[in-house]
Amino acid sequence: MTLLRPPALKPGDTVAVLCASSPVDNQEHLESGLRALRSAGLQPEVFASARDTGSMYDYLAGDDTRRAEDLTRALTDPRYAGVFLACGGYGSQRTLELMDWDKVDAAVPKVVVGYSDVTALLEALAVKLGWVSLFGPMVACSGFWEGPEEYDFKELMQLLHTPSSVKELTFPGARTLVPGVAEGLTLGGTATLIAANFGTDTSYPARDAILFLEDVDELPFRMDRIITQIRRSKSYLDGVAGIVLGTFTECGDPEHIDRMLAERFGDLGVPVLMGVNIGHNTQMQTYPIGVRARLDADNRTLTFLDQVLTDPEA
Repeated sequence: MTLLRPPALKPGDTVAVLCASSPVDNQEHLESGLRALRSAGLQPEVFASARDTGSMYDYLAGDDTRRAEDLTRALTDPRYAGVFLACGGYGSQRTLELMDWDKVDAAVPKVVVGYSDVTALLEALAVKLGWVSLFGPMVACSGFWEGPEEYDFKELMQLLHTPSSVKELTFPGARTLVPGVAEGLTLGGTATLIAANFGTDTSYPARDAILFLEDVDELPFRMDRIITQIRRSKSYLDGVAGIVLGTFTECGDPEHIDRMLAERFGDLGVPVLMGVNIGHNTQMQTYPIGVRARLDADNRTLTFLDQVLTDPEA
């Protein structure tokens, strides 16, 4: 069944902007992303982690305590209707290590948006709080900071403001690897982070799920190793209902990666759709985590069986 859905956003809502992972590498991009949020009627408040340029290590947005405190405040303070991650990189798992989930009221879900390294956080929200979240564009990343007319931004805002209008995702450029129709809970994210979560208390098994995977900037043999680890993890992959594969850019020869993905996922006996426009370095659609959906690999569609977010609160 669909996880607990946050309410959609409405004009005037205050939203938190923070980092759970690496620092923003260009503050001008962050400022542009903030202007885009304001153009959509939202009131962003920038937390300290989004301004930290690497005070602990150059690859972390402040120390782990700062990032965990920012995330906790954003999730618990009723002034914030949603949480937008500024960027990914590395470090969300260090942040999760310090989270006290008992401080967060699971019965009051909030919209949380991010992708890449933020995959670990989205998976944790499903496990610890039972919340639906959004694998979508981030404030200081391309497709968002480039302005409100960008495809990624418009797709996200349509879902955030009028969720009843987003009934399915269509992928005309995708390829059917294994035909068929499957229903299940939408799960997944960046493959590296899904695999890195194995053995932790925030890994959400993909049984009866429509599992989405994508990745970026991995050598071909490393990508093979990550996918093989997912394949071999019986406690995670057993009983998966269907698979959706997004972008795998900067991972070597695209034909090699496509062949490897087909070989690793083509024999599981479930529908598989490849090459959807979700992930890095593409005009990106937003993929919800934790919503009942129907994958039609033949027609290259993902139809939501429940509305992704509830209607905006009055």
